[in-house]
Amino acid sequence: MTTRVPWDPDSYLELARRACFICELLAGNPGYPHHVAYRDDVAIVFASRFPSVAGHFLVAPVDHREHALGDFTPDEYAAIQRVVHRAGSALSELVPVERLYVLSLGSQQANRHVHWHLAPLPPGVPYEDQQIAVFEASRGHLDLPDDEVADLARRLGDRMAN
Repeated sequence: MTTRVPWDPDSYLELARRACFICELLAGNPGYPHHVAYRDDVAIVFASRFPSVAGHFLVAPVDHREHALGDFTPDEYAAIQRVVHRAGSALSELVPVERLYVLSLGSQQANRHVHWHLAPLPPGVPYEDQQIAVFEASRGHLDLPDDEVADLARRLGDRMAN
């Protein structure tokens, strides 16, 4: 049985504003641990530290970019979206998915480095608990065993490498 952890907005906001978590992850800062599934010259794919659903991963450009469209040329945007597509397709083969949610969240006030969330909605979730309800802070986030997240990240990376 997977449990949910109550959302701590003050701690999260402090973490989100302290530094660019994606740049810190890319630099190997141990204060920003994430399970990396895949990385190339364009993007990094890694497990969410605060997953809304099991299998929640993020895709971000390796270069620090802050705007989902304006900071990319059309070719650069197409390249990162190819990684989003590859990661989402591979993830959908690894976990049960009724619908794969793909969205970009963040703000100029915190989490500035643009990133896309891949959140696989499991089959059977009641409609009123789907869509934006999946991400509501009042639901908290999943407390998933670290070894299971690490294993899924490894398997996702293996699928993306092929």
